[in-house]
Amino acid sequence: MLKAAAERGVKVKIIVYREVEAALTLDSNHTRRHLESLHPNISVFRHPDHTPTHYDLKTNITNTFKSGKLDTASLSKLPGNMLKELYGSSDDVVLYWAHHEKLCLIDNHIGFMGGLDACFGRWDTSDHPIADAHPADLDEIVFPGQDYNNARVFDFADVKDWNQNKLDRTKTSRMGWTDVSICLNGPITSSLLQHFSERWNFLYDDKYSIKNPGKYERVSMSASSGQEDASHNISKMLHRGLGEMQSKFNKLEHSIANAYIDTIHKAKHFIYIENQFFITATSDEQHPVSNKIGAALADRIVRAHQADEDFSIIVIMPAVPAFAGDLKSDGALGTRAIMEFQYASISRGGHSIMETARKRGVTDPTKYIRFYNLRNYDRINVSNIMKEAERESGVSYESARREHDDHVGAGYGDGGEGTHGSSQYERYQHATASKSSTWDTISSCYMDTPSKLDTIPWGGPEDAEIDAFVSEELYVHSKLLIADDRTVICGSANLNDRSQCGDHDSEIAVIIEDPTPVETTMNGRRFVASRFAASLRRYIFRKHLGLLPPQHHARPTPNWHPVDAGINTYDFGSAADALVADPLSADFRNLWQGVASNNTEVFTKVFHNVPNDAVRTWKDYETFFSKHFRIPGVEPKKSNNDEAKAEEESKVDYGHVVKSEFPGGVSEVKEWLGRVRGTLVEMPLDFLVDVADIAVEGLALNTLTDELYT
Repeated sequence: MLKAAAERGVKVKIIVYREVEAALTLDSNHTRRHLESLHPNISVFRHPDHTPTHYDLKTNITNTFKSGKLDTASLSKLPGNMLKELYGSSDDVVLYWAHHEKLCLIDNHIGFMGGLDACFGRWDTSDHPIADAHPADLDEIVFPGQDYNNARVFDFADVKDWNQNKLDRTKTSRMGWTDVSICLNGPITSSLLQHFSERWNFLYDDKYSIKNPGKYERVSMSASSGQEDASHNISKMLHRGLGEMQSKFNKLEHSIANAYIDTIHKAKHFIYIENQFFITATSDEQHPVSNKIGAALADRIVRAHQADEDFSIIVIMPAVPAFAGDLKSDGALGTRAIMEFQYASISRGGHSIMETARKRGVTDPTKYIRFYNLRNYDRINVSNIMKEAERESGVSYESARREHDDHVGAGYGDGGEGTHGSSQYERYQHATASKSSTWDTISSCYMDTPSKLDTIPWGGPEDAEIDAFVSEELYVHSKLLIADDRTVICGSANLNDRSQCGDHDSEIAVIIEDPTPVETTMNGRRFVASRFAASLRRYIFRKHLGLLPPQHHARPTPNWHPVDAGINTYDFGSAADALVADPLSADFRNLWQGVASNNTEVFTKVFHNVPNDAVRTWKDYETFFSKHFRIPGVEPKKSNNDEAKAEEESKVDYGHVVKSEFPGGVSEVKEWLGRVRGTLVEMPLDFLVDVADIAVEGLALNTLTDELYT
């Protein structure tokens, strides 16, 4: 699409984050080279420059770590001076920070912004299928190549080879992705253009005018702000964090954090937060964390308690950060560090939100604030159809699938070089010509549908079906706050120091206040909400509760159009809408907590997922989780002991059903999974609560890596 636009004469300007190549797999250099090769009208800037100084960094890293590949455990062991060298510096500031905003602006008329990255593994539907094996027809594949990703199992690798994928989709699920981005038009686009222009021109003046004289040009900031606003003059205010660019404007801008804190203080009834991270402080004693969104939340809880108000805060966040590896391994040090900072923000460590509220007289803070995660399940279709097709064609499903993906990618870069040799794909497809399979995913079963799990057919033995069920966390990548169904803050900013302090990652966010009234109730009393905020919050809640119909990936809906074609439709007044309309009503609270509690019980029983409240120590972790699963990257224990051998052989692949829990076989599994509705689960706040320091486990975090994780 970008190439086609460039061929029409459109000037395409792109800014991407320039990663630390030793630590991340983004390959922004490939992004720049490939996009600029498409057409001269496409220009790509990379930022910041992590330029090693003083000594040969590569040699030092190679000497320190023989593989040359840095994981979080390796980073924690680096001497401070070498870590500074790895990330580079500018004006004595170490460049730990990322270009993190997500913005697409078209003709100063339409803007897209929010949390969604333009990369593999982000596209998804509202029911989030995590199985994508199609034994009867490879052309039904939804997530080709590296778009089929599970970051808890493998990180992306060699992304320029888009169809290279280490995941075997006949054994391992993908990880579902939930995110929020918005489409905007009207006067706000002029503010977006000014923001982009300032960033582009800063990079041009600082780097590209010198490095590549004559190749690039500055961007004009002249813009008309008179476009018709299809969203009925909704108030939209732009906020941002400038990151390294603050030096140009001689100011520290943390207006996103200010907006969060101000909105929290002013909220009268209800706050909904959906964010990828939750790292914040209630006081200066929580160093190195410095943003005070946590203090604002604690203050608001205390005010509600003192005034005897019905007030509620719901927070949804990931169960585990999206990094690969067993949580107990050295390589998961960074993952555990983030989790420890988050637990210290929520309920542990002496200065968390809940502990602060208790110290100030709130007997039960969970009356006012609760935390949740998302999780789902699916069934990988490795039924007899696949085995028969493999036998008839002489080709394994995965070999044929890889050639299919290569064929799909023929129009992308070098992805199609091997498409002329698609014989394995063709042989497999020929073998399945007379076969059909409807249930390649069963994700619809926990959504609003008449399909019931125990009625869905399976073409194969029961043992194969029980092994085909898989589960994974549904990863929350949103950066969203909704207050009182009247105010929305949406953008790229996580709830942590990197995004909120203004001098770390570059960020962008918008506050939206829609004057269009919606007559509703709040805590049973008449209330006037805003159409945009209310419809967005209700839609999201219905998705999490399974009160939306399944979404077919190839069937457009009216809401697939940009905002200039009309604002999103929403079925106000429907039976499902009524269930989530009043977030303070007893009926809603019972529904929400009931679904979360029920789903948590089911997933704990069927999949022994971690984090989990049943795991309070590392010994619990071993008995509840490790002894049941073959974990990617973890070598199996070797033993001559017959009992130990039997235990190792009884293990199942990560994310699969713990069969020892189900003497009744697959029918019992289906009975349990049939209870799941939506994807909402409780956040296990007691996970490893009896471990003094879950991050270190024999390793030491240094003050420099602390900054990376907060």
